[in-house]
Amino acid sequence: MRLLIDTHVLLWWLDGDRRIPRTVRGLIADAANEVLVSAASVWEITTKARLGKLPGAVEVARDVPACIAAQGMTGLAIEPRHAQLAGDFADPHPDPFDRMLAAQAQLEGLPLVSADEVFERFAVRRIW
Repeated sequence: MRLLIDTHVLLWWLDGDRRIPRTVRGLIADAANEVLVSAASVWEITTKARLGKLPGAVEVARDVPACIAAQGMTGLAIEPRHAQLAGDFADPHPDPFDRMLAAQAQLEGLPLVSADEVFERFAVRRIW
């Protein structure tokens, strides 16, 4: 199974945070699954760490791609079609990172692993 994980899920995973349900931890840990991390999440982590909004992620922000690779995860690039859909969504949700994750999940046919219920408004399959 291919899974797209939300930014907070990546950070919680790296911290060993128990807010991730056991079933979700199992899916992420299963080597048979391809766990994808969007370039939007890399952008979000580095931006928010720089602005002081994610003080606990400063070390991760220094080299997010290395952290992703060390976990056996795969980066998901942002393509023009992803950007087009993210910008075109009628939903007024203002967070550009969430909008991009929703667009990528929708266009790539990926379930999105997230605690954030806002994604259900974007007609994507959310796992939590």
